[in-house]
Amino acid sequence: METITSFTDSPSPYELLLRALCQIPITHYVIGLALVFWVLVYDFLDFHVVQDLLTGFRGQRVDLTFNSCSELYREVVSKCTLLHGRYMSTPWLSSPHLQTTFLRFFGRPPVFNYRRELFNTGDGGVVALDWLAPSDVMEKEDIASDETHQDANMPIVIVIPGLTSDSDAVYIKHLAFYMAKRGWNVVVSNHRGLGGVPLKSDFFYNGGWTDDIRKVVKHIRSQSPDVPLFVVGTSLGANMMVKYLGEDGKDVLIDGAAAVCCPWDLLLCDRYMGRNLVQSVYDKALGDGLKRYAKMHQQFFTCLSDWNGIEKARRVREFDTSGTCLVWKFDTADIYYRESSCADYVGRIKVPLLCISALDDPVCTKDALVWDECKVNKNVILATTQHGGHLGYFDGWDAKGVWWVRAVDEYLTVLSSSKIIRRQTKMPKPVLQASPRPHPQTSLFYKVPYIGLLKKTDNKIHVDNLMEKSTNFMEEKTQGSSYPSRINSLVTFLKRFMDQF
Repeated sequence: METITSFTDSPSPYELLLRALCQIPITHYVIGLALVFWVLVYDFLDFHVVQDLLTGFRGQRVDLTFNSCSELYREVVSKCTLLHGRYMSTPWLSSPHLQTTFLRFFGRPPVFNYRRELFNTGDGGVVALDWLAPSDVMEKEDIASDETHQDANMPIVIVIPGLTSDSDAVYIKHLAFYMAKRGWNVVVSNHRGLGGVPLKSDFFYNGGWTDDIRKVVKHIRSQSPDVPLFVVGTSLGANMMVKYLGEDGKDVLIDGAAAVCCPWDLLLCDRYMGRNLVQSVYDKALGDGLKRYAKMHQQFFTCLSDWNGIEKARRVREFDTSGTCLVWKFDTADIYYRESSCADYVGRIKVPLLCISALDDPVCTKDALVWDECKVNKNVILATTQHGGHLGYFDGWDAKGVWWVRAVDEYLTVLSSSKIIRRQTKMPKPVLQASPRPHPQTSLFYKVPYIGLLKKTDNKIHVDNLMEKSTNFMEEKTQGSSYPSRINSLVTFLKRFMDQF
């Protein structure tokens, strides 16, 4: 007799699948979940360790963008081995976010002491100039054996830090120490209100205001007219420096410059910072730095800006809306970003300029890079790398070296001995009284902030000059009417002119 099996007694496919899954060891599940998690993190943090492994940890070539008729390339950059080589990031820092974060928290800055000079800008402000000479970082035995070593005759490099950074920033210390060790005189020009110096003017710095750079360059050039003078700008400081070079054009008083991780277009970078979760973390970190800057000078910001808005700000844009725009008379943050961006000034630069940027920079988007402008201007060369992060560029297995520092040093070294640099032999012209404020929409080059809302201090300068030139400066402010007589103006002009000699 045949036995008929009922389909209802057989297990369902799902039950069979569940039984099969239960037969898989738990360790396999752990490995699978770890693999999925690693893929997500790998993509989220832009790791490139697999790419490095496939290239045999040789790194990627540095791409150079320049005019085919550029004499700067033929005479200088063509002789720079680092710019014609490869950049290979530290294997265990194979992510732009790891590079940038490591620089901020574990950058291993060298230990040394600056020599400080307090420079009066002539409008009530004080800027701290921190000097570092070769003799400050060399061993005593090396100094004794180097009979030809003289700090006063060495080239000078002015360093412009980034947003809320000063001479104590890790990347600034790496640059200053390396270049001083190689025989350069380095001076870090701190922004107003930074470097431990109180904010004594009725306004603070912003990303497009170049007057302080101009005055510092004139001051240093007047002290050392026969010495090669260069400027290195980093991050937002690079934006300010490039804009200054374009504004002054052929009248600029330096012999060459380098811009590292420049944002180029502040409006594009602002949009980029709000694009995803990772960029928003950087945006908040930069905004917190600006809020700390505001709290250091709370009396100033309480008087001239929306203090409640600054306290609530979580992004750089929100701080600029409540602070920068009100002090500098911009209608909106977008207008401020457009007028302050340096991209439109690249075509006017008349001195050799090297620009270094990473395509994976998590702060300054690659969409803002000035490819076409660099192809047109024979004085500008753009060096881009696939990796490096924002001012990170650590290389070697021990992450002790910073690639862009060595690249800038090599470039300036070759440039200083080349025949293309324009030696500055004339003395800078004296700084005259500022013109009345124009319409708020005009360029920042002619824009003057609100004046007279805070108590002024005596404009005295205390000088600890690295060049051992004991010159004391004093800028006397005109009392009474804001429109002095012609005689007083002539006397002031003659006095300042004679002070240049």
